[in-house]
Amino acid sequence: MALTKVPPLRAALMLTSIAILTAAFTTACSSDTGSDPTTENLTGRGPITYVEGKDTTETGVVKQLIDRWNAAHPDEPVTYKEQSNDASAQYDDLVEHMRSKSAEYDVVALDVPWTAEFAAKGWIQPLEDSFAIDTSTLLSPPVASATYNETLYAAPRNTNGGLLFYRKDLVPHPPRTWNEMLAQCPIAREHNIGCYAGQFAPYEGLTVNTAEVINAFGGTFVGSDGKTPTVNTPQARAGLGTLVDAYRRGDIPEQAITFKEPESGAAFTQGRLLFLRSWPSTYGDAASESSAVRDKFGVAPLPGETGIGASTLGGYNAAISAFSKNKATALDFLRFLISEDAQHIIASGALPSVRGSIYDDPALIAKMPYLPALKDSISNAVPRPVTPFYPAVSKAIQDNAYAALNGTKSVDDAIIGIQKGIETAGS
Repeated sequence: MALTKVPPLRAALMLTSIAILTAAFTTACSSDTGSDPTTENLTGRGPITYVEGKDTTETGVVKQLIDRWNAAHPDEPVTYKEQSNDASAQYDDLVEHMRSKSAEYDVVALDVPWTAEFAAKGWIQPLEDSFAIDTSTLLSPPVASATYNETLYAAPRNTNGGLLFYRKDLVPHPPRTWNEMLAQCPIAREHNIGCYAGQFAPYEGLTVNTAEVINAFGGTFVGSDGKTPTVNTPQARAGLGTLVDAYRRGDIPEQAITFKEPESGAAFTQGRLLFLRSWPSTYGDAASESSAVRDKFGVAPLPGETGIGASTLGGYNAAISAFSKNKATALDFLRFLISEDAQHIIASGALPSVRGSIYDDPALIAKMPYLPALKDSISNAVPRPVTPFYPAVSKAIQDNAYAALNGTKSVDDAIIGIQKGIETAGS
């Protein structure tokens, strides 16, 4: 049987058509069955890279942690990739690597508000099934900060909580509620000082301060899905209203809406405030030889509506990159980071631990007397709104809260503004 000869041009066109159809079929199949990086390299072992912002601790916490790990795991060493000290630069660096699906970073330290976004985008490994870690010895609020959509995505590495600094020479017993605290403002006026301040300039600090008072009065910002706004409630109005009323009465000094951490800390250590909401880092300045309140101040958990308030959490969560090639080693490193040994190194560097037992160590309490109050604060803390759209949500909170404080919006309009801002955050 003779074969039919195909003209060269027609043959070329046929081959081109076949190639196009094959490519299209392959693309369609790969898009339908696109690989999920979180299912890959689960047993991979070998050297890994840990990424975190600049280590500014006096004791060199990160180096100590990595040296301790490497001494015990010479075949699976960890290399520290130190980022800058700027949070925005850290975030941009991580996003660039994740978007490019780079395997260069194995374990990344995430500022707690970033965790939900990275989880929602599939950039970090869910810690479930064979990758589950034991969090039973950890304080529950830091664990909640590492959880998105009811799944744990990171190991809380260190945490932080707000404290109430107060003049114990003028107020023998710290207030437990907002009403108790504000009722003592006449004492401040008698001594010609401000009563209460926090961080009320329009930046992330105002988001934190606003969230704390709204959470303390039972208000929330988003639902468990991280997207549905829940702030338009009487509880949220009561919380923000307490803050705004205190400012309008002068219980919060007029200049406090310009305060960030340095300005508010200076106001207290110079003896110009009766009460201050701040982070534990303020303790060293207040206790220094140059402080006007040295030996005259105490620390307590933040006040709430009826008892201990709801501090906003700070700190880092450590997550495994979905694109890591050595995830089994990375998982072991996460488990090491939450161990008693590692957490003691972290706490000794003045970074608040995620393990409750660390706060009961007499040697550490002697060095950092605020630890018992901080444990109470963190135990009652609430994470910042857990949402993949955190930057937009934070801006909605701080913009509207600042408008309420400076009188350009009513409390009702500010709450409605926050609600609308959360509704449009993902658009």
